[in-house]
Amino acid sequence: MKKTLLVITLVLVSMTTFAQADAGFGIKGGLNYGGNGNYFDSTKDAYENPDKNIGYHIGIFAKTAGPIYIRPELMYTAIKSGYDEDFKMNKIDLPILVGAKILGPLNVFAGPAFQYIVDTEYEGVTIGDVENDFTVGINIGAGLSLGNLGVDLRYERGFSENEVDVISVGGSDRIDTRPDQLILSLSLKL
Repeated sequence: MKKTLLVITLVLVSMTTFAQADAGFGIKGGLNYGGNGNYFDSTKDAYENPDKNIGYHIGIFAKTAGPIYIRPELMYTAIKSGYDEDFKMNKIDLPILVGAKILGPLNVFAGPAFQYIVDTEYEGVTIGDVENDFTVGINIGAGLSLGNLGVDLRYERGFSENEVDVISVGGSDRIDTRPDQLILSLSLKL
């Protein structure tokens, strides 16, 4: 009986230690492939000009322990979308993800993504103010955790249209600034 109790105690302690080892905070960064408005409409242009829609992100994250975890992130993101000219946007992102470990190092996650648009620029054209500086979207993805190193791929989509006026010599138009992108990240737990 004492041996059984000792074995159960050791198993519980080691499980708790293993679960706690996954918690922490760190830094992350990576590449974004964006298509403002409709991502899937932009893929044919991406084939012809693959560098037109590439951006980057860099930031920090925290993660709770356990097979189901919460992972808030704070990132600076610079994206561009290739229209006739390049539309550039800089923003602060705050995704709050809920994830689950699936099998070994594999995990899946989803959650709301809050964004604050810092700046927009459309080369060679005057643009007006963005409708809403603050918007909400969703992140859905999967990742691998390999010790202190992690890699994930996610899809981000804005919930509502967020347009900006574009004024040019030929007239005016509107561009949708909501994010619609694939995000590849590399993270390092400190």
